[in-house]
Amino acid sequence: MSLPKELMGAFQFRMAMTWQRVNDPEQVQPWFLRDTPGFAIVPELQPLASEAIFDKLAMSAFEGTPLAFALRDCGITAVAVIGIAMEIGIEPTVRHAADLGLVPVVITDACGAGHPDAAKRSIDSLAFAGDTLFTDTATFCHLIGRSG
Repeated sequence: MSLPKELMGAFQFRMAMTWQRVNDPEQVQPWFLRDTPGFAIVPELQPLASEAIFDKLAMSAFEGTPLAFALRDCGITAVAVIGIAMEIGIEPTVRHAADLGLVPVVITDACGAGHPDAAKRSIDSLAFAGDTLFTDTATFCHLIGRSG
């Protein structure tokens, strides 16, 4: 999510200016304000009443959210990671998960990218570090289906 401009700090302004390719903070337009179309969850992915939603403001889904706390308290030791931009949000989340002692599993065909070359560098770097597992949607769904 994005914060309203009145609440953005230097980091959020700097990142917004970079992504929006503007040189003046006055030109920044928050993209994902709560209760706007860009923030909405598509009907096919609406969470169940029993599922938590954590607003993500930083590169890592763990920074500034109770995600690590919730996973730890539920005894979860591995996380499947998918998302919009491999090189922006997915890679930092995966690295952070590994730093927290979780096993990150990247479902590669369920990950987008803003820049294909940057995404490939992210995947190559994660693979080189060796603490991330990689799979595809079909394999993941097959294995999850067998676990129950």
